[in-house]
Amino acid sequence: MRILLAQRRMCRRFGVASLRPRPGTMIGVALGRPADMEPLNAVRHPPVGQSNGWYVWRGGQIPQDDDDFFSPMHIEHARRRFPELLPYLTLPPGFGVILAPGYEDVWRDEALLAP
Repeated sequence: MRILLAQRRMCRRFGVASLRPRPGTMIGVALGRPADMEPLNAVRHPPVGQSNGWYVWRGGQIPQDDDDFFSPMHIEHARRRFPELLPYLTLPPGFGVILAPGYEDVWRDEALLAP
């Protein structure tokens, strides 16, 4: 219940309607990066098929030459893998997030909505 409230507040903060990922949908996650690497990065594209549109990685830039950088993970594993991202997961497609201790950057980028 606490997470649902935090998610509603997050969407209100940015003046957007909440779009919860459907249960059983997939997030693209860079599993090859250490779980304690900072910062935590996430962007949301429009959902397609079983994907809810979220792509999450730790550390710096996404390597442009690594087609296997992201692996699918069910949304239900987000609580264990990156709990600090949970309040942001209902932000709609077009949003990006960078989190690190004492740091938060949330933005909207229309380019994320392009096919």
